[in-house]
Amino acid sequence: MYRLTSGHRASVVVATALTLVGSALGLAQPLVAKHAVDASGRGQVLWPLLLVLAALFVTEAVTGAAGRFVLERMGEGVVRQLRHGLVGRLLRLEMREYDRQRGGDLISRVTTDTTLLREVVSQALVDLVTGALVSAGAIALMLWIDPLLLLLVALTVALAAVVVASLLRGIRAASERMQESVGAIAADLDRALGALPMVRVHRAEDREAARVGERVEAAYGAGVRTAKLASLMSPAVELAVQGSFLIVLVIGGLRVAGRDNSLGDLVAFLLYASYLVLPLSSVFRAVGLIQRGMGAYQRIDQALRLPVEPAEPDTEPGGGPGGGPGAGPRTRATITVVRERGRVAAGAEGAPVLALHDVHFGYTAGRPVLRGVSFTVPRHGQTALVGRSGAGKSTVFALAARFYEPDSGRLLFDGRPAAELSRAACRERIAVVDQGLHVVHGTLRDNLTYASPGATDAEVRRVVELARLEGVVRRLPGGLGGVLGPRGGTLSAGERQRVALARALLARPALLLLDEPTSHLDSVNETALTTVMRDAAREAAVLVIAHRLSTVQHADRIVVLEEGRAVAAGRHEELLAGSPAYRALAAGQMLRPAAAAGGTRSPGPPGHGGG
Repeated sequence: MYRLTSGHRASVVVATALTLVGSALGLAQPLVAKHAVDASGRGQVLWPLLLVLAALFVTEAVTGAAGRFVLERMGEGVVRQLRHGLVGRLLRLEMREYDRQRGGDLISRVTTDTTLLREVVSQALVDLVTGALVSAGAIALMLWIDPLLLLLVALTVALAAVVVASLLRGIRAASERMQESVGAIAADLDRALGALPMVRVHRAEDREAARVGERVEAAYGAGVRTAKLASLMSPAVELAVQGSFLIVLVIGGLRVAGRDNSLGDLVAFLLYASYLVLPLSSVFRAVGLIQRGMGAYQRIDQALRLPVEPAEPDTEPGGGPGGGPGAGPRTRATITVVRERGRVAAGAEGAPVLALHDVHFGYTAGRPVLRGVSFTVPRHGQTALVGRSGAGKSTVFALAARFYEPDSGRLLFDGRPAAELSRAACRERIAVVDQGLHVVHGTLRDNLTYASPGATDAEVRRVVELARLEGVVRRLPGGLGGVLGPRGGTLSAGERQRVALARALLARPALLLLDEPTSHLDSVNETALTTVMRDAAREAAVLVIAHRLSTVQHADRIVVLEEGRAVAAGRHEELLAGSPAYRALAAGQMLRPAAAAGGTRSPGPPGHGGG
């Protein structure tokens, strides 16, 4: 609790002060009542004491409400801080962590776990602070009035405390299991909904429901165990409360009858005992809730400790291209990227935009994917990566995007080692169109300008025309302002691919990475895309992965990967003549030399881009 409230100590101090004042006013009421009872027995005037009692009651209510509000607002602030920290952390995790963790489970830590923790901070902390303070004051005054009665009450409460303490460990363990099961529910449901077409085509709804249902049952079992243990706490507390009252009534009544105490003393002691009941109950309840919340906090703490990408180097503001009057505000990282690119271009004119030198890499130790890959991508023109599935083509893209770092070897941008550049500087140079066809919920314009939020209408229209998206703009209600829906559900796969391509072109990167750009296109759109790629290659470097060799047979350079090695490089005709690996790929797709085909594709089987 101390760590959670870091940064909110001023609120805790103010709330504690208000609570202390309210508690003092509340604890003064039985003393006034004691004097009123004794004064009544002596036939004295009571109305001044009754007015004082009413004033104390009203003031206590106002002060207590203010203190509770401050604490609950502080609790909301703690949860807000945790959520901001979690979101910032999860968006910056090392890519390997996304391979190990399940997305739905990570999301549940931001939503479900923090919600439970909010109850702990905003409710349990309030009950713990106010209950402890009121209980301490009541006990002190009870000790002053009748130490013997207090000792008897303390023995009863101590017995209940022993029972509660024995249950707390089980409550925390059961709560942890319940939160883990809830996270698993989110992860498995996200798994099923993310592949819903496949689930339905294969009639797997019942199987997926059963899979999620197992997680639901696990959460139910853990929740029932938590409830059972918590329910055992309530009778223990109630027995302590009722036993305390009975003891006070019997023993106190006997002491009044024996003239050891006055009736006013007994009334005051009973009032303090009643004041002690609710605070003690709230303290026991708060401790139980804290134990349940610590299960959620442990999951949140684990997420906050997951490794993230190394922090970017410090940067300084300054000018740069596009930073003159009228330009929008630019981040320090962007300014630094522009400076770095300018220095590289000036100092390494003609250097390849990307170069790999003897790069080795594996996602897991002992299982290499790349085994000494070396090739370069010139500053302009189209370079293609081809090879069988699993040869390492997409891994090259992941390294170029700095999602991972090579195990050995060197990766260079514009002649400079990637390690000398910030990740922002490297990613500023590139744009990626991958097989995921990522389209976010929002308008078509939001998706097109995702990498270039300051793009003008003319620039947007240009990429719409380049990517042949005019039909999509006409069809969508609202045109560029039309909402695409979650995962771009209103678009076909080919249209999502063209949206991703237009987004990449709008960023005007130095290096455009295209992963299977024609996999969802028909032959007409494939031909159009080939033209777009050729136009883009005049302004920047284009590195494209293709299984359909018809897409890249006119590339300026083709690099053949086989089992994690670059085994050949050259133009289409050169590779057909000199590379058995490329020749085998071409034979499987019935491609012949471009020159023999008159500079066009030869007919191929359906699904491989044949005309």
